[in-house]
Amino acid sequence: MSTSTSRIPGVTEMTSEVALKNPEQSMEQVAEEFSGKRILRRFDSLDLESSTVPGRHGHGSKAVRWSVILHLAFQSIGIVYGDIGTSPLYVYASTFTNGIKHNDDILGVLSLIFYTLTLIPLFKYVFIVLQANDNGEGGTFALYSLICRYAKVGLIPNQQAEDQEVSNFQLDLPSSRQRIASVVKAKLENSQFAKFFLLFATMLGTSMVIGDGVLTPCMSVLSAVGGIRKATTEISEDMIVWISIAILIFLFMVQRFGTDKVGYSFAPIICVWFALIGGIGLFNFIKFDPTVIKAINPQYIVLYFQRNKKEAWVSLGGIVLAITGTEALFADVGHFTVRSIQISMCSVTYPALILAYSGQAAFLRKHNDLVKETFYESIPEPLYWPMFVVAILASIVASQAMISGTFSIVQQSLSLGCFPRVKIVHTSTKYEGQVYIPEVNYLLMLACISVTLAFRNTEKIGNAYGIAVVFVMTLTSAFLVLIMIMIWKSHILLVISYVLVISSVELLYLSSVFYKFAQGGYLPLAFAAVLMTIMYIWNDVHRRKYFYELDHKVPLGKLKDIATDTNLCRMPGLALFYSELVQGIPPIFKHYVVNVPALHSILVFVTIKSLPISKVPIEERFLFRRVEPKDQNVFRCVVRYGYTDTRSEDEPFEKMLVERLKEYIINDFWFSQSKLSNGENDGEMDVGFANGEDENNDVKDVDEEKLQEVLESEIEALDQASHAGVVHLIGENEVVASKGASIGKRFLINYAFNFLKKNLRQTENVFDIPHKRMLKVGMTYEL
Repeated sequence: MSTSTSRIPGVTEMTSEVALKNPEQSMEQVAEEFSGKRILRRFDSLDLESSTVPGRHGHGSKAVRWSVILHLAFQSIGIVYGDIGTSPLYVYASTFTNGIKHNDDILGVLSLIFYTLTLIPLFKYVFIVLQANDNGEGGTFALYSLICRYAKVGLIPNQQAEDQEVSNFQLDLPSSRQRIASVVKAKLENSQFAKFFLLFATMLGTSMVIGDGVLTPCMSVLSAVGGIRKATTEISEDMIVWISIAILIFLFMVQRFGTDKVGYSFAPIICVWFALIGGIGLFNFIKFDPTVIKAINPQYIVLYFQRNKKEAWVSLGGIVLAITGTEALFADVGHFTVRSIQISMCSVTYPALILAYSGQAAFLRKHNDLVKETFYESIPEPLYWPMFVVAILASIVASQAMISGTFSIVQQSLSLGCFPRVKIVHTSTKYEGQVYIPEVNYLLMLACISVTLAFRNTEKIGNAYGIAVVFVMTLTSAFLVLIMIMIWKSHILLVISYVLVISSVELLYLSSVFYKFAQGGYLPLAFAAVLMTIMYIWNDVHRRKYFYELDHKVPLGKLKDIATDTNLCRMPGLALFYSELVQGIPPIFKHYVVNVPALHSILVFVTIKSLPISKVPIEERFLFRRVEPKDQNVFRCVVRYGYTDTRSEDEPFEKMLVERLKEYIINDFWFSQSKLSNGENDGEMDVGFANGEDENNDVKDVDEEKLQEVLESEIEALDQASHAGVVHLIGENEVVASKGASIGKRFLINYAFNFLKKNLRQTENVFDIPHKRMLKVGMTYEL
């Protein structure tokens, strides 16, 4: 035995938990090694549940040193708070659109800003919503993925038992159970409407955040550049618009280099920005009117509404701009940690913003007529030009953060089958999640330029901005209530308190921003309508294709007949046959064999599957299963990715797949022999040697050296096939509406979906499949 293990390189190098750790192990020792392990049972779906990975760990379980937390807290200032930090540029101007009619109205508005900042960004997001992260990832998809893992509400039923064995798939559930959680879960799982509504809400929230990514650059850059009018009156509105457009074009042109290239300059810029607005705010507070501290009394809010009634309610659409970018607190938590964002928000961002708004309020108490240019007029003269430069830089940083967030969101949309395939480029080897999507970047640039040219000032853009911001916050609250009830199992009084305090405030703001629908508020809804249409078309046909393949998959018996057909030629090489079908063999395989009666010596059906988790560890990514009969060397492979995982050009996919397949062959071989040596055969799988001999009754008499030789012959066959060449077979499915389909269905499939498909990237471009080793297999699906 000791000499035979060196025959095939790689066999003794496997790091599997049960594979050839010790070449001197006997069959009894191997069987004993398996006896203490929980072996997942096999399913007819041909999905594999073979691997048990040592050293499991979840994202949230890692202990982070305080030095690292403080370093991340500093970095988060530049990435997370650019948007909310630049809000003082335009909040008072957007609130008092008709001027200040009563001096105490300033106190009422300041009080509203103070309590809004305290309730929404600080209390709701920093202390509650951040706890709903998905293994460290945040955003609308994180909330949706948590719900999908706890309740079977996905529209495509691709949950398998083996997926729950991924180390970060499990939820940390409290031990106590409440009846209301079970009732809500049952209602969601049994309601098709609820499943559609949850997906629809996720898509809507995604669309609104993308709309925010369009409006943030326009709003921030226009507001910052507009400050130059204080220095000279020769600058016209047209010049300000064109300067802003030039900055926007430059901003989008440098996206291809990635945020990593300028990442370390972001935090210092925003730190300087917060120091300046906080310091100037404190100066103005002391110089002009320290009595504005009275605004901490909420009675001024009541008096403000009593004096202004409807106008006060309408002005909420301007006040809500003080919390723009709050969703970035949650969406960007994956780049940092919960604790680091809590520290940076409480120690830097929140105090600086409160001082800035208080200082502007104190200035306005003495200069009611300067409300249109509150920010720049309140700056002391010696600091004007430094503040102008820093404001431009801060607006670029704020825009950059939202643009990067948009790329991440589109990347996550792909995993749910809710967005057409686009090319995702990783721009950083040091930081995960920093991606660049060329198509989306150019579309965002065109949208920003169009909005800037069409609206030309911040007032109308602010109306649109408010709707996008509050809509996403309201959707987040709705998802959070479900999580509090079903997963956290919070006390019902806490849930009711959250709804009454937080949700009611958000609904009040939402009603106000919708009032300005005709004054620009329609813009994010128009963006959302276009994006939702694209997402719905793609997702609907994606689901139809999945169920078509599920209904027409090749039966197991038929697959055996095909594999053992004597007229079928087997040629050297390894063929990877890609399919979207998670369960079973796709119908396009039968179509291929009928037209090309030849198969490679080893065939692997590969399915790229997305799980409702953020990331899948590389060691848990590949699942294999052997397709009987064993001597035909046909395997099923499910490659699992999280919604923030992508296949990058640096990932040696072929090499990883071959290595994992070797591990599986070794595991499967010794597992089979150990079961037989113990006299176990429960019908879960057919056992035979690579040469097809049925020796179930005599396997105990086979000496260990013979077993080693059999195993080595299988590994050698795999090595020879991979060296002979790897071919990627891609199912290129044309979809058409079935005969007799309705007009709406024909338009959806024949025109809308196929238009999107033809004008966007194909599978091989998305997954970086080498063209010289790619073969497309075409088939028409009548849906």
